[in-house]
Amino acid sequence: MSLVGAVLLYRGAAALRARSLVMAHARAILRGCCRRLSLSAGRRAAGSPGPPLRGRQLTGGYSTGPEDGDMRRYLSAHYGEARRSINEFIPSISSNMLNPSAIFSNNEMSLENIEIYGFDYDYTLAFYSKDLHTLIFNTARNLLINEHRYPSELKRYEYDPNFAIRGLHYDIHKVSIWTLGNEGFDVVPDCEVIDMYQGSHVPLEQMSDFYGKSSEGNTLKQFMDIFSLPEMTLLSCVNDYFLKNNIDYEPVHLYKDVKDAIRDVHVKGLMYRAVEADIERYICYGEKTRAVLAKLANHGKKMFLITNSPSSFVDKGMNFIVGKDWRELFDVVIVQADKPNFFNDKRRPFRKVTDRGVLLWDKIHQLEKGKIYKQGNLFEFLKLTGWRGSKVLYFGDHIYSDLADLTLKHGWRTGAIIPELKSELTIMNTSEYIQTMAWLQGLTGLLERMQVYRDAESQMLLRDWIKERQEMRDMARKIFNPRFGSIFRTDHNPTYFLRRLSRFADIYMESLSCLLNYDLHHTFYPKRTPLQHEVPIWSDQQYPGTFGIPFLQEFAQLK
Repeated sequence: MSLVGAVLLYRGAAALRARSLVMAHARAILRGCCRRLSLSAGRRAAGSPGPPLRGRQLTGGYSTGPEDGDMRRYLSAHYGEARRSINEFIPSISSNMLNPSAIFSNNEMSLENIEIYGFDYDYTLAFYSKDLHTLIFNTARNLLINEHRYPSELKRYEYDPNFAIRGLHYDIHKVSIWTLGNEGFDVVPDCEVIDMYQGSHVPLEQMSDFYGKSSEGNTLKQFMDIFSLPEMTLLSCVNDYFLKNNIDYEPVHLYKDVKDAIRDVHVKGLMYRAVEADIERYICYGEKTRAVLAKLANHGKKMFLITNSPSSFVDKGMNFIVGKDWRELFDVVIVQADKPNFFNDKRRPFRKVTDRGVLLWDKIHQLEKGKIYKQGNLFEFLKLTGWRGSKVLYFGDHIYSDLADLTLKHGWRTGAIIPELKSELTIMNTSEYIQTMAWLQGLTGLLERMQVYRDAESQMLLRDWIKERQEMRDMARKIFNPRFGSIFRTDHNPTYFLRRLSRFADIYMESLSCLLNYDLHHTFYPKRTPLQHEVPIWSDQQYPGTFGIPFLQEFAQLK
């Protein structure tokens, strides 16, 4: 696992290699384009290419160099021609912009075969305003001060919604040796992280377990949940305060205290009561959520809800989002399910919850429509409903707690709700991003081809290109997030988050409202992206919409 440093946090396993890429349409276009450009640039810059150099057959058809021996002029001509060709190609890329409201497929799946639709609640049916994370951060920070006796000066720290992204890892034992930049939360240089770990590899046993939990032996905590963003920010703020004030502290204890404070915000009901008291401030009105549920109900689909949130919280939220009759849309409603234990623990029985929140102790022989049940387990759920296999599609936002067990152990189809997808696709459609990535790909192809020239003059110019390439890579990352870049990609490589998403989600989208753009007979086809050893014969430039990733101009046809 490769390491990329950050203050307190780093992109654990971010540089793991995998072939699935979130921007595969652009990559296929640009990769094929750059190969053609690199070859044509050589021909136009130096005349007809000579035979390949000895020992370089694996790297393509290379020229033997200029007859006059002026390597700087020769390579600069290649560079200039590649620049011009890429600039000419950019308009055709820009004409095919991805629609942020599209659904993306990792596996082939037809909605016609789906009979039962299941949903998580938080960040699946219910979406929250940015005020909720501020609430969680402030409440947990105050718990640290009031109950754990942390310095009251921590109150000067405020929540920054742009500080962190999901998919980061946190080393429980090495917090105290992270350094800060002049402006506070700067990314720690890669060289410092590599020196800290004596290389770029982290043994698997140091990683947190399958669900992202850490024990004393598993030192790297994964932050996969949307609710973990305030936790990451609070960890960083407390660490910042201790370092700036030269206060010695035990990293493990800091992590546990912050973790406990964040947990208490949920477990003690502090967040739930605050949201219920001011629901219009914290929950985004879900007009489209009701439309999705109504569409499924009108087509005779069965629906169920399994959430870890408590009964009164879900009821008030769904009243606001859908309406007072929301329970009539669902065949089964289960609250406080304690996922992922719900999917694995066979011991806990279902209990019926009354409208007043009273827990009944009668044995459950069937799950009735319009009623609310607490706890239980998936094995009993399957026994009582008979809903098994690929006819069931379950939506959730947490790749591990919501989706992993269902697809691995039970064969359900899964849909991931990734709210960050909309903003990332919007960025990918900007001219700044398209131009940056187009030239980055072009320059990479140029470097790959011209690296065969080993004379001093050529190597000096190539080093300048390498430096420019690194600057372009840094620029591309900062377009998404100034500290950590994209949630889906680290340079050319998919992040650990994307690898898990590709493994455990059949489809993924920004919100459930994306389903409104498709009829219930639609089949999702995964895009065939070229492997490293394959030629990108097909491209979206040649055949728009062929690969099931609709562009803006074709999107209306899907409805």
